[in-house]
Amino acid sequence: MSLSPARSIDTERGRFTWREGGDPAGTPVVMIHGWPESSWCWAPVSDHLNPGLRVIAPDLRGLGDSERTEGAEHYRKQNLARDVIALLDALGIEGFQLVGHDWGGVVAQEMALAEPERVQRMVILNIAIINNLRGNQEVIEKVRGSGGAQYWYQHFMQTKGLPEAMIPGAETEWLGYFLKLANREPFPEEAFNEYVRTFRIPGTPHTSANYYRTFHDDAKRWATLADHVWPMPGLYIYGNQDHVILPEYLNHIEDCFESITVREVAAGHFLQEEQPEAVAEHLNGFLAP
Repeated sequence: MSLSPARSIDTERGRFTWREGGDPAGTPVVMIHGWPESSWCWAPVSDHLNPGLRVIAPDLRGLGDSERTEGAEHYRKQNLARDVIALLDALGIEGFQLVGHDWGGVVAQEMALAEPERVQRMVILNIAIINNLRGNQEVIEKVRGSGGAQYWYQHFMQTKGLPEAMIPGAETEWLGYFLKLANREPFPEEAFNEYVRTFRIPGTPHTSANYYRTFHDDAKRWATLADHVWPMPGLYIYGNQDHVILPEYLNHIEDCFESITVREVAAGHFLQEEQPEAVAEHLNGFLAP
């Protein structure tokens, strides 16, 4: 299948864009991108998915072509989840399967917390499981021991005014550092140019930084979830050459799900673009047709 060009819709929470592909009568699969990407990131994967699925790929608030909203509170992951739910409500979609990468994987988990009866299956790619307090603490201890130099950009994004002052006019260099230099395979040029285009939309350095500026508030909520167990079947697809999402993030995740399968892909953080066929193969083996 191929994904449609981005289209927009007004919801009770704002104006958002999304891409769609597959069988309009098929089982809905909601695919949520991370930072610094957009719904475009799922296009290579969708080319290899079972045609009986109906893929819905939204642009999260502040990224892609969705609205740029002032105020960091809008970018708490619980609120971003409500945005996606509002879009699905506007499209008349009740039950769905979820796929989320990076911050989109956190938003997917927040959606599954908010509306568990609607989430039939959940797939997470290269991000922490928010109720895995033991594994996440082991990551923190390892990072403290190593100095954590690879996380410099998160501190940069959290610094007031700095992304807003330094990213505009340097979008190609900024995104090139993360997307072109950090991957095992050359990053697809068409995708890279698309992310540069959306990062040049006024306000994007501010809104994208808010994903990191709200992290501490998010983490306080997640610290209360140690006893939570995901009831829906889960799949974790791990790009095992990631320098940010370390293998320790996978420790103890079997305690966080009633049913969880882990699959590895020889890729870095942006595995859905580095190895789209391998990612799609794992999705096809897990998602209900």
